[in-house]
Amino acid sequence: MSDAQLAELALTTQDVYERNAARFDAERPKGLHERVWLDRFAACLAPGAAILDLGCGAGDPIAAYFASRGFRVTGLDASAAMLRLARAKMPKGDWRHVDMRGLDLGEVFDGIIGWNSFFHLNPEEQRALLPRIAAHLAPGGVLMLTVGPEAGEVGGHVGDDPVYHSSLDPKDYREILASYGVDVTAFVAEDPDCERQTVLLARKQGAKE
Repeated sequence: MSDAQLAELALTTQDVYERNAARFDAERPKGLHERVWLDRFAACLAPGAAILDLGCGAGDPIAAYFASRGFRVTGLDASAAMLRLARAKMPKGDWRHVDMRGLDLGEVFDGIIGWNSFFHLNPEEQRALLPRIAAHLAPGGVLMLTVGPEAGEVGGHVGDDPVYHSSLDPKDYREILASYGVDVTAFVAEDPDCERQTVLLARKQGAKE
């Protein structure tokens, strides 16, 4: 796929999920192959901590898993169709129709997770969002993102529609986050224990003793 095609594809992500919300939710594996990382993230948080799920989709299984463990979860997504599914599954949940690129909630969270969502932004959007994420993390707060193993742009699929993915270089993530007081504590490229997903875990400085 050419650079021009990728750039055009990057503009269609929200529409793709609107069209494919029900199918995506039906086909999205719910067996929690991500559990090792979800538990690692949760282990950094106090009981009942506040978590922001960026790109929560239908809320299942990620937000549902954290809610089942007693965390206070706020789910944020740009797709209204996805959020309708989330509200139907968990009517008492805090679901917000917000494009993460404009993240400005006036709140801080103990943990922020962007699992298979953040990487739909293009590199410039990712660079712009990282400081916004840092600003929404409480001192000592934990961040976890799925990204790529190296810098690049690729196409994937949701249903029968193509969808855009990109990543910065791992060094760039470290440097940008560090400049906002967030230190990367783990980075595993194509983790064989997590269906070869690449995971970044970080913590904001200033944890209270």
